[in-house]
Amino acid sequence: MTLKTVKDKGVQTLSIHAGEKPDPASGASAPSLVMSSTFVVDEEVSFSANNLTAESPFVYTRWDNPTTQQLEQKLAVLEQAEACIAFASGMAASAAVMLAHLSQGDHLVISNTNYPGTAEFARDTLTRLGIEVTPVDTSDLANVSAAMRNNTRMVWLETPSNPLLRISDISGAADIAHAQNALLVVDSTFASPIATRPLSLGADLVIHSLTKYIGGHGDAMGGSVCGSQALIGPLRGEALVHYGGVISPFNAWLIMRGMATLPLRMRCHQENALAVARFLETHDKVEKVLYPGLESHPQHALAKSQMDNFSGMISFRSANATGVAERMMQKLEVIHYAVSLGHHRSLVYLMQTTDLIGSSYRLEGEELEKYRDAAGEGVFRLSVGLEDASDLIRDLEMVL
Repeated sequence: MTLKTVKDKGVQTLSIHAGEKPDPASGASAPSLVMSSTFVVDEEVSFSANNLTAESPFVYTRWDNPTTQQLEQKLAVLEQAEACIAFASGMAASAAVMLAHLSQGDHLVISNTNYPGTAEFARDTLTRLGIEVTPVDTSDLANVSAAMRNNTRMVWLETPSNPLLRISDISGAADIAHAQNALLVVDSTFASPIATRPLSLGADLVIHSLTKYIGGHGDAMGGSVCGSQALIGPLRGEALVHYGGVISPFNAWLIMRGMATLPLRMRCHQENALAVARFLETHDKVEKVLYPGLESHPQHALAKSQMDNFSGMISFRSANATGVAERMMQKLEVIHYAVSLGHHRSLVYLMQTTDLIGSSYRLEGEELEKYRDAAGEGVFRLSVGLEDASDLIRDLEMVL
């Protein structure tokens, strides 16, 4: 299916067919896996990636690859983007965007609680390079507005955020960022394109860890950035070629295969998560449940307005969290006690407050009090999978 024919197609059809076409040599229906690192050319092609264009033939897989290109086209269609670029991991994608679009003396406004790898990269690496970083609770637009400076070049949201599932108003943040001629970047990993299309709400770039929902099976790492051709084109030349965070074509093929069932999986993730969240909310050993699909979530109305699917991520707090975590490690039968998220298997992990505050977020004062009010000494981050909800509830009941 070519990109010109997608406007009248539904999301399930696009998840299967966008970016793909039968192999012209063999007629194979399924996408071919091209593992070659280099390609034979029959015309003069520059050896410098700086001189390559969209019309250049395949030369070297670090620059471009047929399988990876199909994945990028499918992602671009689902995110309603002009272009997309795939990386070896979500962290590679995030670092590429920050390093390519920020320079010494620039200022970044970023969510103060988000994926720890991104948080640490911003606070440690960027500041070492002379880039100013202001972490704020972006779920309150007043904080974003107050943090803006004359040298602000980027606002970075993660919505829903990791691990507190805070929701940030993408349209409102876009207005604030663009008034300062800054880019709005949204890490939409927890949402997936089935839930939210940040570009349609005013964002300039959208980031995904493809390892999570989009791949969906916990067996392939990848990352992506989607946006306008004007922003993605230079990013390919600088970040992909020179930084080298290239996705393996095999991983691209696996992730593309997973995308075929993404709408169906997200529907089941949401259905199961809502059942589990309602169970947890009524359990006497559970102190707090955070899930955007619950009416009790403080930003449920905002979530409804910009999410078509509430996803499968739940955070909850219980009494004696350390003891519960130990029981989980020993007794869970269906849910795996493991990091990561968005897989067909359910995963749970205790996110210790002291650990995150000390190493990643470094919150102080009122912001630290707000975090502790939500997380206590730690929250269990539960990625609800595709198992029967009754089995997941039974597993949790056994360890709480």
